[in-house]
Order: sequence, then structure tokens, then C-alpha cells
Amino acid sequence: MSSVFNHQVRVYVEDTDAGGIVFYANYLKYMERARTEFLRSLGYNKPALFDSLQFVVRSVELVYQKPAVLDDLLDVSAGLSKLSKASFEMHQNVSRDGDILVEGKVKVACINSETKRPLAMPKEIYATLSNYN
Repeated sequence: MSSVFNHQVRVYVEDTDAGGIVFYANYLKYMERARTEFLRSLGYNKPALFDSLQFVVRSVELVYQKPAVLDDLLDVSAGLSKLSKASFEMHQNVSRDGDILVEGKVKVACINSETKRPLAMPKEIYATLSNYN
């Protein structure tokens, strides 16, 4: 990865389980927000849906190392690690004070919003993402 985007997230009561730690699935939400804000920072204000295409998560791989707890301020990174004409892969971390809590790899596919079939992303988006690969 040549460039990493960072987004901060605060842990609220609604994010935690009965034990006061972040519920495991909420890390996926934090990573989704970081990917969305990454695309927004590139000028794409509706990152999940563009005219006739959508970006959808195709696969996710997570490794949980340490828990986050109520009121933590988390740093969620999103770095492009692979790019093809119809998909990209991002390496993402959720950390607290520089300490990695969760590591993730997320593959995002480009599909036609009507047929839900794979679709090459527009040349402009591909070119923009190429600058970060």
C-alpha cells in the first residue's frame, strides 16, 4: 500500500455487548465507514451506488487481537492493497493509541446495480484508485 486513509470512530454504548466490549460485528461497521469516507475523500459522495453500478463486499477476513471498550476513540485505516478492473482489496486495521485491535482484509466488487452481475468500474474511478495502489 502506498497510501493509507484514516478515520476515527468513538465507541458508544450501542456498540458494546453485555460485557462492555465492542460486539465483534461492529468492527465491520467501523471498517465500512472508513472505506466509505476514503471514497468520499476521492470525490465520490455516494460511494455505495453510482448511476448503474454498486460497490459490494465480496469477502472479508478478520483477525481479532484485543477488545475495544466503551468510550474508546478508535483509528480505522483503509489502504488499497489490490486493484483490478472490477474489484479492489483493502487492508484495514482498527487501532487504539497505535495498538492494533483488529486486522482485516476486505474485497470489494463492482456490480451492475440492476443485474447484480460483475461490471468493470468506470475508467475515471479505476484511474483514481490506481493512484493509491
